[in-house]
Amino acid sequence: QVRLVESGGGLVQAGGSLRLSCAAASGRTFRDYGMGWLRQAPGKEREFVAAISRSDGTFYAEPVKGRFTISRDNAKNTVYLQMNSLEPEDTAVYTCAATAYYYCLDYGCYDYWGQGTQVTVSS
Repeated sequence: QVRLVESGGGLVQAGGSLRLSCAAASGRTFRDYGMGWLRQAPGKEREFVAAISRSDGTFYAEPVKGRFTISRDNAKNTVYLQMNSLEPEDTAVYTCAATAYYYCLDYGCYDYWGQGTQVTVSS
């Protein structure tokens, strides 16, 4: 199993930036997991945001493409989500997730979840 702890959320004005971090602790090598970020806005369903494969391939949901960047540092067992040009529509609880598969583009194929970190973007 893997335990995930997110950090870096907060309040930011529209157009600003935040970097989320997700620290992983597992008995398995961190590189063995595909990692992802998902989010859930108030009153909305959970949606996929970004994923990074076990070999560093990246995938993004269309609303964040070009604005968000997912990366991983396997030596630090950490995955990041750099969020630029934030919009009020980005306001949500952002959750880090891990999968034993090579990568996952939907919440349904993730096996482990963090507790989430709140991101609020003001107008």
